[in-house]
Amino acid sequence: MASTAHPLRTRSFRLLFIGRSLSMLGDAAIPAALTLAVYLATGSTGALALVLACAMVPKLLLLPLGGVVGDRFNARTVALTTDLVRCATQLFVGAELLSGTPALWQIALAEAVGGAAGAFAMPTSSPLIRGTVDEAGLLRANSLMAVVSGAARIGGPAVAGVLILTAGPGWAFVLDGASFAVSAALLYVIRVRHVPIPRRSLFSDLKEGWTEVRSRDWYWTSLIAHAVWNGASATLMTLGPALFLNGPGGKGSWVVLLQTGAVGLLLGSLVAGRIRPRRPVLAANLAGSLYFLPLCLLAGHAPMAVSLAAYGIAMAGLGFLNPVWETAVQSAIPAHTLARVTSYDWLLSFAAMPLGYALAPLAASAWDAEIPLAVAGLVAGAACAGTAAVPGVRRFGAPAPGKAHEAGAPAGTPAAG
Repeated sequence: MASTAHPLRTRSFRLLFIGRSLSMLGDAAIPAALTLAVYLATGSTGALALVLACAMVPKLLLLPLGGVVGDRFNARTVALTTDLVRCATQLFVGAELLSGTPALWQIALAEAVGGAAGAFAMPTSSPLIRGTVDEAGLLRANSLMAVVSGAARIGGPAVAGVLILTAGPGWAFVLDGASFAVSAALLYVIRVRHVPIPRRSLFSDLKEGWTEVRSRDWYWTSLIAHAVWNGASATLMTLGPALFLNGPGGKGSWVVLLQTGAVGLLLGSLVAGRIRPRRPVLAANLAGSLYFLPLCLLAGHAPMAVSLAAYGIAMAGLGFLNPVWETAVQSAIPAHTLARVTSYDWLLSFAAMPLGYALAPLAASAWDAEIPLAVAGLVAGAACAGTAAVPGVRRFGAPAPGKAHEAGAPAGTPAAG
């Protein structure tokens, strides 16, 4: 059998990879810079919540529309346009912060515009990879992107910390804006394959995307499991800091936990690029079910070293899940509906997180933090592992190297042999 060329040997994917890597690093520096900058400027957690909501709400509302646009137009054109918009918004926020007298409403408005642009950019991620890489190289390409995402989680906060301590948080936004400018320039010179769709009403396009989701039991049941996982993650991010700050390790142990998770995420992504599971959707979801370990151990006040190791293992499971899942979706979903289908994936994931943020403190006030942590862990583990009971999840087999699922054929085709 002829060997498959590495995706980075393909010029279009290589340039896409460089651009996405830079923008991921820039984006990873923003959360720490934004929270610190807004709080220092206003002294109000309410103001910080307003700015974060302005970035999130437009993204949630516009994601389905972003999926339609991603399928109607070439993903390269959409991604390039949104990169330019986000470049402008981040440079604007950076300039506001560097001015010394930032206006909260202007920052909130810029973040809302950037969030809206993100709603159109995110559904293009899978079409961009599928449009620049041959079928046989999809898993390795997705793994490379996941590795960069994991590395950015480790390096981004460090970059933000250096900039905040030396030059001020405004420069983190300038860096992010510059990364989007470079990404846009690289997108301008590459070519991305595109399957055009007939022009119809917006409702018809949305309905077709939803039909593609609903007709695949392996897809919509996995989406529910992944949404539950994200809700559990939000529960940990909400209740975890208090547990650690009140524990023997203090705030330092919380930072160590997050960094351990980032390393685990990176290692899981590396593993995903080296193996080809015979049942990719099942393997990915079982890897996601490992998240119950750290939450239940933290709820049970297990030794710190054990909880840290469990969190690293759980995040390695997530690092494995993401590229394997994305490759399965890119292989099985018709190219002309891919952006719309993946937009529903993003929508459920983002919707579950605010729900976790809202419910976790209420549950903790009623039963202490240990109960919602344990419940979230058990429910997330059961939801991910429970997809094994779905026939389509069990039957979905990896396509033979170099062969995609037929665009019009049912997904979840059993593996050969």
